[in-house]
Amino acid sequence: MGESDAETLFERIIAREIPAEIVHETEGTLAFRDINPQAATHVLVVPKKRYRNVAELAAADPELLAEVIGAAAKVAELEGITQSGYRVVFNTELDAGQSVFHVHAHVLGGEQLGLSFGRAG
Repeated sequence: MGESDAETLFERIIAREIPAEIVHETEGTLAFRDINPQAATHVLVVPKKRYRNVAELAAADPELLAEVIGAAAKVAELEGITQSGYRVVFNTELDAGQSVFHVHAHVLGGEQLGLSFGRAG
């Protein structure tokens, strides 16, 4: 999928034009299950207003970034992974694996996650 196609994907989910399994919603965020989960629990938390990445969001609207993080914590609670542990990840740009250029937090957990970061091996 090209960047121009990907840019509107989350906006279409937020507008309910594309179906998604919604886990949690706030005034400014929407959380839904990743269609290609990388852990037993893999939920995306997306601000309803589009910013390209987390740095852009932090610079433009720190309160909305706080709402995204709060929503991620609520997702962990709803998914029952608060005590066992979870990871919140923001990928920024292509080398980090960002494929949809609408900032989103990955909430991962529900199993033992690898402890390494960066390149495997």
